[in-house]
Amino acid sequence: MHLDKRKMTDGKTLQTILSEIQQLRQEIKSASKRLLPIPEAAEYLGISPRTIQNDLSRKIFPVNPVRYRGKVLFRREDLDAYVDSLGVGE
Repeated sequence: MHLDKRKMTDGKTLQTILSEIQQLRQEIKSASKRLLPIPEAAEYLGISPRTIQNDLSRKIFPVNPVRYRGKVLFRREDLDAYVDSLGVGE
């Protein structure tokens, strides 16, 4: 008997539930990070990683990155300050 084929009471399979748990774990892990690489910073801001890369190369990205061991990282608090400065939803 395969457990992932069994239906739960709400119609979800065990595999679906395990997948959702894994996604939530990743979100929690990401939320606790202070420094975010470009892909995670882009997701956090709701823009494309390519947009960040392009704007960095043109020196027009509004948030200064931290460079550590060859990686381009962004402080979460700097990203939050940038979003707050936009005044969206006020």
